[in-house]
Amino acid sequence: MSIWGKVIGGMAGFSLGGPLGALLGAAIGHAVDKRIAGVETQTLPPWMGAGGGPRSEFERQAAFTLAVIGLSAKMAKADGVVTRAEIDAFKRLFQIPAHDMQKVGLMFDQARQTSDGFETYASQIAQLFHDSPQVMEELLHALFQIAQADGDLHPAETAFLQRVAQIFGFSAAHFETIRARARAGGSGSRASSSSGGEDPYAVLGLKRSATDQEVKDTYRRLLRENHPDMLIAKGMPPELVANANRTMAAINAAFETVKRERGMK
Repeated sequence: MSIWGKVIGGMAGFSLGGPLGALLGAAIGHAVDKRIAGVETQTLPPWMGAGGGPRSEFERQAAFTLAVIGLSAKMAKADGVVTRAEIDAFKRLFQIPAHDMQKVGLMFDQARQTSDGFETYASQIAQLFHDSPQVMEELLHALFQIAQADGDLHPAETAFLQRVAQIFGFSAAHFETIRARARAGGSGSRASSSSGGEDPYAVLGLKRSATDQEVKDTYRRLLRENHPDMLIAKGMPPELVANANRTMAAINAAFETVKRERGMK
């Protein structure tokens, strides 16, 4: 069974609380007391111990999945119009099985209409994945893909994404790196050999003054941090890893471009 079916079927088996818990409760037909969560009271959910996150791999995957639904729904309405292209991008990015599509759609609509602001979803994810920034990077990257699916990144969507990045603890420079990777990756399955027209140094998060060794060291680090297997181990469901492959493709293409420009071996 996919992560979507497990979440929708109420198999998460944990008390998430907060806006994500409310979304889960609605999906499985149970009320959830949001006061136990952490966003409103700034206390941690009962399953969060010294490690700062859910106890099991599945709990982390379920939380990430709910965040995908909640933040995608909030982001899609940031400019006041939810387009078919944005909805199609959401479905394509996260590989939702046809038999789960209707229920996921209902959760998407509920998240879009709820009075909870997007900051509450982002804040809860920042708590859950504070030890896994690469997972939050991929979530932000996916939101970029949805926002630009209709060919136009609206100023309101940009402001939304910047605020989510701030809540996740990313600097302005880090935000620009994620934006560059999202543009380079595009909406296809892989980036072009020219990094989609993006500055390859921006995609790698480097300045043009970086030495050859700094370029190589950064590339190796990015390969480790953004490898799909590593992201899955940190809480990203396998079904949602397609976007991570686009990130890797953008990084690889940027490195090859820099190598070629510098004549590096």
